[in-house]
Amino acid sequence: MTKIIKSKHKIDRRLGENLWGRAKSPVHRREYGPGQHGQRRKGKLSDFGIQLRAKQKLKGYYGNIREKQFRKYYAEANRLKGDTGANLIGILECRLDAVVYRAKFVPTVFGARQFVGHGHVLVNGKKCDIPSRMIKPGDVVEVREKSQQIPMVIEAYDSPERDLPEYIARDGFKATFARVPAMDEVPYPVLMEPNLVVEFYSR
Repeated sequence: MTKIIKSKHKIDRRLGENLWGRAKSPVHRREYGPGQHGQRRKGKLSDFGIQLRAKQKLKGYYGNIREKQFRKYYAEANRLKGDTGANLIGILECRLDAVVYRAKFVPTVFGARQFVGHGHVLVNGKKCDIPSRMIKPGDVVEVREKSQQIPMVIEAYDSPERDLPEYIARDGFKATFARVPAMDEVPYPVLMEPNLVVEFYSR
């Protein structure tokens, strides 16, 4: 088992939720947290704890983004007009690795980050290996021709586990990012609470 898979399973178990809605999530077998103290009864969370948990869940969903980068996204969302929480979700969905994941070119967001980093993706016809690159409405993201036969890609493309969201238009191994989605358009398998993330950073 690779380090990435171990980390992904640990996030699921620590949060006690099937964060990505996958059938193989260890939460189905062990609902308690990882480690020797995982089965201890948990006390009631404080307001700070609830806000921290919401932030960890959102960060974890997008591949466990580093704190410095996530805080930068929050600052940008806070600068924009409108609801800061909705703006934050929109920014996260504009990441290249998120678009690759939503287009069902790979089975997981962790796989999407690695897939982009290894140079398998083109953006508007040009190779891009930066997972955090911001995609704009109208940009075309595609899998390089020689990478389309990778078993992981074929499996993810035809998988019934996830549906394509309406803001991603896919034609073969090309996907057009139609628009920045509204918060209720993003197909999270668990409840996300970006308002609590805003409260966490507003303290």
